[in-house]
Amino acid sequence: MTGPLTGLRVVELAGQGPGPYGAMILADLGCDVVAVDRSGPPADPDRLPTNPMLRGKRSVTIDLKSPGGTEQLLALTDRADVFIDPFRPGVCERLGVGPEVACGRNERLIYARMTGFGQDGPLARAAGHDINYIALSGALHMIGREGQPPTFPINLLGDFAGGGLVLAFGVACAAFERDRSGKGQVIDAAMVEGAAMILGPFFAAASSGSWGARGTNHLDGAAPFYNVYETSDGGWVAVGAIEPQFHAALYRLTGIDEPAQWERDDWPRRQVELAEVFRARTRDEWCESMEGSDACLTPVLAPDELTAHPHTAERGVVIEINGVPQAAPAPRFSRTPASASAPCHPGQHQLADVLESWHSPIHTDLH
Repeated sequence: MTGPLTGLRVVELAGQGPGPYGAMILADLGCDVVAVDRSGPPADPDRLPTNPMLRGKRSVTIDLKSPGGTEQLLALTDRADVFIDPFRPGVCERLGVGPEVACGRNERLIYARMTGFGQDGPLARAAGHDINYIALSGALHMIGREGQPPTFPINLLGDFAGGGLVLAFGVACAAFERDRSGKGQVIDAAMVEGAAMILGPFFAAASSGSWGARGTNHLDGAAPFYNVYETSDGGWVAVGAIEPQFHAALYRLTGIDEPAQWERDDWPRRQVELAEVFRARTRDEWCESMEGSDACLTPVLAPDELTAHPHTAERGVVIEINGVPQAAPAPRFSRTPASASAPCHPGQHQLADVLESWHSPIHTDLH
């Protein structure tokens, strides 16, 4: 372990989506993460584990509904720095491992709770998924083409960006603060609020009138200079020539007379014009012709193309572990690089071995 969070011990109750993803980020950054899973059939020892969400982690099984299960889990949290609760509000309390119990036994414990709607409020205990959370956040309303229904961006914005990533950020912040106070705290990470936070300045823009209806703005599909265009081979290129000098470069290299950039009434015609031009050549031909320019044109790559593109290949954006391609850890650190190691099978490790490796409940501060 070499990441900047090396030394932190994390107990993660196994869940879906944002909880495991946030814990995976923490493992990449050096945390010693132990996932606690339900009992199940043993994994085939001859089959390599391939779940990226379990990379860099250990996994034990505890039946929290059996006699002694709760105490087994608390034996882990007594020695841990972080506990990740992925369930709806009240579930951990009913299991006997709520924050009053766990933090009462270990005052330095950072108790990180990951939900869709948060720990309180009218919808706190309601069921939901990414699409519901980003709908309530205001984000979904803003995404899509003019005159079309809102477009949901798979489950990136709620589960992973507004959920797991915000959870991991919260844990890092709480660990930093604990170095000064000596005390842990409870983190209430809600995907509705994480997605809303990512909207950032768009709340102000919408309320001031500088951001119009969905699909009519320069960043959401209306502008010809910030859009995607199909090429002759069925590929796509992305254009983001917002600044005047980049706009000029784009039109110079496409061979079209540069129009007045901000005449919005002319945008639909200009978009059709650029679409016709881009359909005349292949995606790679366009990329080669604009290489080294400031036209802000890039290919729209499929995930399996990242290992072949010169830039993403040289940077190692995609790595392969046990035959499964996946994103490399990010960001990059000059002295304490993050790393991604092989995943494990659920329940692969023994609780006694983990407790032995965490032999002392005394924690070392990060400096």
